[in-house]
Amino acid sequence: MCRLFGMSAGSQRVTATFWLLQAPDSLRTQSHREPDGTGIGYFDAKGRPHVDKQPMAAFEDRAFAREARTIESATFVAHVRFASTGALERRNTHPFEQKGRLFAHNGVVQDLPSLEQRVGKGMDLVHGDTDSERLFALISTEIDNHDGDVEAGIAAAIQWVAANLPILSVNFVMIAPNELWALRYPDVHELHVLERPAGAPLHQVSSHGTKIHSDHAAHHDTVVVATELLDDDPGWRALSSGELIHVTPALEVVSRTVVDGPPAHLLSLEDLEARARASQG
Repeated sequence: MCRLFGMSAGSQRVTATFWLLQAPDSLRTQSHREPDGTGIGYFDAKGRPHVDKQPMAAFEDRAFAREARTIESATFVAHVRFASTGALERRNTHPFEQKGRLFAHNGVVQDLPSLEQRVGKGMDLVHGDTDSERLFALISTEIDNHDGDVEAGIAAAIQWVAANLPILSVNFVMIAPNELWALRYPDVHELHVLERPAGAPLHQVSSHGTKIHSDHAAHHDTVVVATELLDDDPGWRALSSGELIHVTPALEVVSRTVVDGPPAHLLSLEDLEARARASQG
């Protein structure tokens, strides 16, 4: 199952080293189980999006470790991939960039011809083979259709997908320079959020008994979203099915339910072909 990570520090530029490399269940650790690709998305000091990704596991990618230690941004999205659709190529590796936003997805969406027809001209945004990038294009198209209202666009896109396409999960994290959105739907895969106030440096004891730490959040509030609990902080909360959270530039976490009830065509693992089933198990 692909793993998602997102973090926002509001208007402050920070690093995400602890969560990407050092936490007990960091993204690099998770990549031992998700070998098909690794990517980090962030914004530079001028608000320009950047995506660094490769179709290889994070623990094998020296660039991932270097970037995880040095990149500063107010928002991050990262992904470790266990492929369900699309070849193991860079263009199919998450995150994806569209219209100045960055996006990573966990799950399976089927009937891609119907999805592409719904996206229409927005398919010009798509460069790879994955269901994830097409889902992102639908969200981008609906945001445009709703005059730039991101939450309304997300709601319209997910409601249409839930009513019309066979899906296993459409969990995602999407970021802009100072904002983050995350959705869990339905409740097949978990997605968690942690609102961490400024305080003592993050620290844990590794499996070898060595104390590891990071100072990036010592003086700044942060909000973290992840597929798995990355550490033992008691503040982690699981999102509900259909729950969309918006982390504002002021680090306010605004929650709303954008779709009620199960999908009209909910897939089970048994419905998937062998490759997709292995990726989601």
